[in-house]
Amino acid sequence: MSLADYLAKNYLTADSEKKSKKRKRKHKDGGLTIDDDDTLGWKEKAEEDDEDAPMIVGGGTLKKGKKKSKSTSAATWKAVGVAAPSHAEQIAADAAAAEAIIAGTAADRQKAAEAEDEAPEMVDTEGVLRMESGAKAGLQTAAEVVAAMKEKTDKEKREAAKVAKEMGGAAQETIYRDASGRIINVAMKRAEARKKAEEEERKKLETEKAARGDVQNAEAARRKQQLQDAKTMTVARYADDEELNDELKGKSQWNDPAAGFLRKKKAGRSTTGKPLYQGAFQPNRYGIRPGHRWDGVDRGNGFESQWFNSRNKKADIERLEYQWQQDE
Repeated sequence: MSLADYLAKNYLTADSEKKSKKRKRKHKDGGLTIDDDDTLGWKEKAEEDDEDAPMIVGGGTLKKGKKKSKSTSAATWKAVGVAAPSHAEQIAADAAAAEAIIAGTAADRQKAAEAEDEAPEMVDTEGVLRMESGAKAGLQTAAEVVAAMKEKTDKEKREAAKVAKEMGGAAQETIYRDASGRIINVAMKRAEARKKAEEEERKKLETEKAARGDVQNAEAARRKQQLQDAKTMTVARYADDEELNDELKGKSQWNDPAAGFLRKKKAGRSTTGKPLYQGAFQPNRYGIRPGHRWDGVDRGNGFESQWFNSRNKKADIERLEYQWQQDE
């Protein structure tokens, strides 16, 4: 026996009868076999052409009946709600809604135009039509536009000044407060700041004055007095002006031929009124004579001598260069 025959004999069985497509079970009450499909008419049977399908009848016996008619199954369905409109009805409804919207928009525009026509026009006292901004309507020249703008600006300024006057100056003044919230008196603070600045300026002038010598301070006082006298001085000064003559006589000119015949005023006191030294002394660049208590000993570092030597050497070189140019 071959393997195929053995398997066919022991494990394979041939179906002698065609099995039903639908499972059957016994009814619990009457021991009847009923169909699993719904028999209450909610849905049609899957296979209407199956003549062997059992049916349940009123007596409880199993009978084979005829096929259900389509009219019977269709009568079990009921329509719920409102039926949907057809395509043509939907198109007609949409067209009617669109026409209603267009008609409403046109009515609104017409109403707005009528309201605008009935609105009052802005006409000034001269009968000139003006726009909402105040400018004249219609064609205008550049000068007219500038004049209208200037007139409007001036009017706004006048109105602002009038409002400020009505509110008072206190309303326009800014209120300042310190960290604790107390109001700061601006006028008092400005006065204190001004006083502080004046005090600092006075201290600065005193420091500069202390840094200068007595001679410089006396010279500054003399120039200040001259300016005061110049206020009452005449513009023209003639030959009989004694003050002018004394000032001119006091000046020494290096090329004056009569300088040797003039008597020089003996310098006995300085500008500050202190007595001066009458003997010979080492010259200095400022021309200051030593005091009357000087013992004649030069205690300088020799800078004044070097300064004069440098200037003399420079003058000699310039003179020699000029002579060489002339010789060529």
